[in-house]
Amino acid sequence: MKTILEKANEILQRCDVVVLTSVNSEGFPRPVPLSKISSNGLNEIWFATGKGSVKVRDFSTNNKSGVCFYEQGNSIAMEGITEIVSDIESKKKFWQDWFIEHFPKGVEDENYILLKFIGKNATIWIDGEFVHTKI
Repeated sequence: MKTILEKANEILQRCDVVVLTSVNSEGFPRPVPLSKISSNGLNEIWFATGKGSVKVRDFSTNNKSGVCFYEQGNSIAMEGITEIVSDIESKKKFWQDWFIEHFPKGVEDENYILLKFIGKNATIWIDGEFVHTKI
């Protein structure tokens, strides 16, 4: 039998879009749906975004964050931190062809940066099982 964390990770792998939440300068949560470009278990999820975006401004002053995703009545909400990543090696590693629509200068586009969510705690509801846990 799979653990609830294994089931949650399987759901994450199937999700193309997850909601990433930053905390704005006024202390309010700011949830935004984003394309998930990669993940490593539940505690590492990667996103691409523009350097001048509101979420980057939020994370540059407060890296506390949340992620949530949902599939067929099952839901996972996580708390953690989000790092802003702009080194060229990481940008090359995670580059996807469709990014060119947003970053016309390619992988070296100065506006292209990455966000790395690192999960710490999760609230999970899967198949009628509910749990709060560290991840």
